[in-house]
Amino acid sequence: MAPRANWKGFLRLSLVTCPVALYPATSESEKISFNQLNRQTGHRIKYLKVDADTDDEVPNEDIVKGYELDKGQYIEVSKEELEEIALESTRTIEIDEFVNKADIDPRYLIRPYYVRPDGKVGHDAFAVIRETIREMDKVAIGRVVLTNREHIIALEAMDKGLVGTLLRYPYEVRSEQEYFDEIQDVKVTKDMLDLAKHIVNQKAGRFDPEKFEDHYETALIDLINRKRAGKPITPKERPTSTNVVDLMEALRRSVGKEVAPAKAAKPAKKPRKAAAGQKEMLMSIEGRKAAKEGTAKRPSKPQRKSA
Repeated sequence: MAPRANWKGFLRLSLVTCPVALYPATSESEKISFNQLNRQTGHRIKYLKVDADTDDEVPNEDIVKGYELDKGQYIEVSKEELEEIALESTRTIEIDEFVNKADIDPRYLIRPYYVRPDGKVGHDAFAVIRETIREMDKVAIGRVVLTNREHIIALEAMDKGLVGTLLRYPYEVRSEQEYFDEIQDVKVTKDMLDLAKHIVNQKAGRFDPEKFEDHYETALIDLINRKRAGKPITPKERPTSTNVVDLMEALRRSVGKEVAPAKAAKPAKKPRKAAAGQKEMLMSIEGRKAAKEGTAKRPSKPQRKSA
């Protein structure tokens, strides 16, 4: 099935305009999710919208937005009034400026979207904007309205398309001084720094997200499969922490600990495909039995059930 766009409109650089669509670049739909159940009946829990004072259920058509001025005192705002203050960026991403990527504080990053031409027209104009961003090695900053709120969006060239990352406003980012002011000023000796650098060099690598494994997700899948198969669930022993008081000794031990694995490094596990892999791991009970008996039959993909 073709992906569904979250937003459609126009991308504009001065007088150059083209129709574009935004698609979420990330997804959590493949993660294990749970439903809330009534322990007594096993039925799903359903949430109702009720009046806080009368406890009566309220139909959607009677629900309006309100801003609380004081306790229990609200200013009602209608859908029509919100539409009246709609901004031009509801339909257009206007590129306002170009900045260096290094200038964007990572605290301002929210989530990425893929941006591509919408339809068969406008590919030439899209290519001009994309290649200009690529050749100048800059990030284009614009504005876009998603879920009725205006966001800042940073556009970068990627392959044949663009990646647009939503950015936070300054008032959404907390000051680090609230948290860092009470950190003590500690003098780090050269010997300590040299040992720490040695550990870093031993662990140096190239960022490759394919190497990462979601251990909690894997444990959830194993838990569900064991419960489906009627197997006992036994708690695992938790590792005990060793309290080393001498910081220099801890650094020396760390250096020694990293040397051994480096010599006998095992080849990295081949990661499974994210979408298909998670579902395949949720094998049916029959599939698990067949695998144990060494049969060549491949278990059919079951539908996910809540545990």
